[in-house]
Amino acid sequence: MNTLKGNKVYLRALEPTDLEFLYVLENDESIWEISNTTAPYSKFVLKQYLENSHRDIFEVKQLRLVICSAENDKALGFIDLFDFDPKNKRVGLGIIIKDESDRKSGFAKESIELVKQFAFDNLGVHQIFANITSDNAPSISLFEKVGFAASGVKKDWVLSSGTYKDELIYQYINE
Repeated sequence: MNTLKGNKVYLRALEPTDLEFLYVLENDESIWEISNTTAPYSKFVLKQYLENSHRDIFEVKQLRLVICSAENDKALGFIDLFDFDPKNKRVGLGIIIKDESDRKSGFAKESIELVKQFAFDNLGVHQIFANITSDNAPSISLFEKVGFAASGVKKDWVLSSGTYKDELIYQYINE
């Protein structure tokens, strides 16, 4: 059984050929707020990142996978595991689907389900968490649909266009 393959999508490791896709997404200022980015990335820096992306999650505490369409192999976005803490058996999760036309198509939902199973089976985590700004209704809805529950609020956590936003903590605990 391949834990990273579903009906609509499959998740794969980063490849050198993903440089242009990564460059476009990482430099899209409209998503900098959710990715905590404050400045553009050069292709040189991203190429170095790709060259080191093979490093083990137990060493670097993060893993980025490419979300691909099972129908036509098109790269749709990324799903990230971050702040991996093997001692406390937890990991953070972030996801982005690049094109608006590919959102609300079930790709993100299935990707999260696949990476949840991967994290529980292969990394031995007890819980997965996500940080979502309180005004991001589509992400809140998505994470609630896959079983995450709101568990806390970080008040005035994200400064965006001169206004502070609350950041919600969502958790999925493997029971």
